Amino acid sequence: MTTKNFINFHVLISHSPSCLNRDDMNMQKTAVFGGVNRVRVSSQSLKRAMRMSDYHHAALGEPSVRTRDLGKLKARFTELLKERFDADLVGRALEWISGKESIAEGIADDAVAPWSVDEVAHFCELIRADEQDIKKLEKQIEKEARPFREAMGKAVDIALSGRMATSGLMSNLPVDGALAVAHAITTHAVEPQDVDWFTAVDDLTQDAGETGAGHLDTQQFSSGVFYRYASLNLKQLQVNLGLLPDMKSEETAESRQRALDIARHVFHLLATVVPSAKQQSFAAHNLADFAIVSFADQPISLANAFEQPVKRDYKNAGFLKPSVEMLADYWARMNRAYSLDEEARAFAVDDGAKLGNQPALGSLKEMEAWITNGGQA
Repeated sequence: MTTKNFINFHVLISHSPSCLNRDDMNMQKTAVFGGVNRVRVSSQSLKRAMRMSDYHHAALGEPSVRTRDLGKLKARFTELLKERFDADLVGRALEWISGKESIAEGIADDAVAPWSVDEVAHFCELIRADEQDIKKLEKQIEKEARPFREAMGKAVDIALSGRMATSGLMSNLPVDGALAVAHAITTHAVEPQDVDWFTAVDDLTQDAGETGAGHLDTQQFSSGVFYRYASLNLKQLQVNLGLLPDMKSEETAESRQRALDIARHVFHLLATVVPSAKQQSFAAHNLADFAIVSFADQPISLANAFEQPVKRDYKNAGFLKPSVEMLADYWARMNRAYSLDEEARAFAVDDGAKLGNQPALGSLKEMEAWITNGGQA
């Protein structure tokens, strides 16, 4: 089993016509890369789609609640914890964690932050146990933060994405995100993008014998092969989960295995979850066609495989096959040039795909098992 600390995820998904991520002007998000225009899906959009997915709920547990409205948060957590704590105790815990003097309805914090119900319950127990004051808790956290991180780490999405705060007890428990997620971009140029001119018919107007639509509008859309990249710091994840005291500590077999189990689910999410924007209109529910997963000594993006945009394969009539070939070839060239010594495998839907001399794994479950086993079959 490899001891390398980083897992790099490189995923190719071909999306049918869609508009998965929009800006404030209701236009598709784009990026210029390699001198040409690409369609883009922001990392924030991808991470939220992953966090809110049914798979995340089933495999990694309930995600944190992200809000700036502490009044509504108190109501939500009071309901969830009503069998254990009263509303006043929940409110007091939230005030101490956030640094707010009052959580009256309508008073909001100055930033959206992730909140873990298990973490709030942990503080409720401590406060109720001996009526501690906030200074004592600050000293406890400073002396030994691990129990607090363990409670917070039950919301795995916080351990993955991180948390920053500047006030209250939350500022004593900053979380450096273990998972870095890049903005997904198309491997090829997408220009010009298509525009759908659509109408909505007013049934009652039509029944009255009148002509014309009740509503006219336009929506930008496109299709393309998207490259998704993410990197997972396994040791940072173990620290964030409260499995290790700090980054200088030696990992244990149990703590590393827990991180690998989560890494398996992260790959599943990256390969299967799609943002929900405009999906009722386009239904671009596409899954990954190809992926490379590698255990490495450092985070390494392979986006430059597509710095020169992929040209359409006229013989096979598409962008997907040449994108797969360019990604696999670039991984091999980078590993050779820098002697990276990565432990890597590929997953492919199509038969015959390879990574170096190794045939690609033919099922998602095989790749997940390979990750769980630390890079072993």
